[in-house]
Amino acid sequence: MSYESKLNIKSWAEEDRPREKFLSKGKSSLTDAELIAILLGSGSRDETAVDLARRILGSTNHNLNQLGKLGIDDLKKFKGIGEAKAISIAAAMELGRRRTFELEEDKPIIKSSGDAFRCINSKLTDLPHEEFWILLLNKANQFMEAINISKGGVSATVADAKLIFKPALEKLASSIILCHNHPSGNLKASEADKKLTNKIKEGAKNLDIAVLDHIIVANNSYFSFADEGLM
Repeated sequence: MSYESKLNIKSWAEEDRPREKFLSKGKSSLTDAELIAILLGSGSRDETAVDLARRILGSTNHNLNQLGKLGIDDLKKFKGIGEAKAISIAAAMELGRRRTFELEEDKPIIKSSGDAFRCINSKLTDLPHEEFWILLLNKANQFMEAINISKGGVSATVADAKLIFKPALEKLASSIILCHNHPSGNLKASEADKKLTNKIKEGAKNLDIAVLDHIIVANNSYFSFADEGLM
C-alpha cells in the first residue's frame, strides 16, 4: 500500500472507517477520536482525520472537558484545522453541554452540595472566564431556576447584591445558592469570595431569603462553603 493510499480513509477496511463503523456497529462502538474524525470529515495530506483527532485529544490528555474549553483560535493552531472544522468541533461540544443541562432540568430537590453542583456544573465548568450564577429554590428546596448574574474576566467577575436579590424576589424564591467558577482550576475560596458570601448572607436575612451555600466550580469539581463550615 502506498503512503498516499494509506492516508486515504476510503482505502481502509470498512470496519475501520468511522462512518461505516457508526452504521454497522453503532455510535457507542466508536472511540472519541473516531467521533471527532466524523466531525472533521477529512484530514490532511500528512494524516487521516482520525490521526488528526487523536492529536487534538492528546493535547488535552484525552479529556473531553478540556477539549470543550478550547476556543476556535486554539483549535486552528493544529495543522489541518481551519475555521470550519474548528467551528464543527466547538459546536459539538456546545451541543453536548446543552444536552447535559437539559437532563439536569427535571427540577430536582437540592439536598446536598453535590446536588447543587450537578445543577450548575454544565454552565460553568468549560468557561475560560469567570461567571457568577445563583440557583433559586422554593420552600421544599426544589430547584427552580439558574440565573446568570454577571460575566467577567479570567480571574474575577462582579457580583452585585442588588442583581442577586432582584430575580430571587421576582421569582419568590425561599432560598438561593451562590455559584461561580475559577477558570484557573483552583478550588480554594479567596478572601474576596468569603467576604462576598458573608455580605450576601447578611443582606438576605432582611429579605427573608436563606443563602444555603456558595459553590465554586473548577475542572468538573467543586468547593462548597457549607461543607467547609464557612456559611
